[in-house]
Amino acid sequence: MTDTEMKVDPQRAAALVSQIKTVRERIAAVANGRDVRLVAVSKLKPANDILALVQQASPPQLHFGENYAQELSQKAELLPRSIYWHMIGGLQSGHCKNLAKIPNLWCVSSVDTEKKAQLLDKYRGDFLSSFSSPSPSSPSSPAPAKLNIHVQVNTSGESSKSGSAPGNATVALCRAVEAAPNLHLLGLMTIGAIARSVATTPENENEDFLCLREQRDLVRRELGLERELELSMGMSEDFEGAVAMGSSEVRVGSTIFGARPQKSEAKIRE
Repeated sequence: MTDTEMKVDPQRAAALVSQIKTVRERIAAVANGRDVRLVAVSKLKPANDILALVQQASPPQLHFGENYAQELSQKAELLPRSIYWHMIGGLQSGHCKNLAKIPNLWCVSSVDTEKKAQLLDKYRGDFLSSFSSPSPSSPSSPAPAKLNIHVQVNTSGESSKSGSAPGNATVALCRAVEAAPNLHLLGLMTIGAIARSVATTPENENEDFLCLREQRDLVRRELGLERELELSMGMSEDFEGAVAMGSSEVRVGSTIFGARPQKSEAKIRE
């Protein structure tokens, strides 16, 4: 089944378009004119929902995030190459090879060890070396490029959370990504403590977001980077507060797509 054959329910599409419009308006209200990337987190939601937002949102929604490598791979095969995919869930070393072969995988936002960075770099390099030019029948399909990387930082110090420790470990990991020829250090990412997220408002500064800003500044200073580094922070519960604190990217799922099914009941497509 191709995206041209996939059915999009008109009522569902209208609801999704309305919900993402509201999220975009809420972001703009606190962004002070900054361009903040909205990643629509589509995990456990069917490809039909994604296609609805690509085709019917204005402007089209093109950045989508997935938590599971296999689900991302399956959806990427079904959906248009114009989509920019983000791997935002916990990254396992064994998934790096297959992820790196997805042509329009735009960013891996959960790199937390040098080993995983090295694997992504190796396999993306292998893929780029073997990739042939896009076919004349699909000139709009962009050629694969370096993988953008957000280094995940465990700003809350919770043992249940992935991410490099703030300080020397984060600097060393960012240095390794910056040196990798097939990766691009785009910025830093955090998934903060739930209690802090719930308490976050545009006026109430979140400790995890403060920490990530400090780590970003530290990395730029230690690596001697003149360019800006992104802050990927903020989800459905706290994205307005994150944007108010300078987030470059927010990852919003349930506020757009609604409650998710159990993983065992999820469908790749309807």
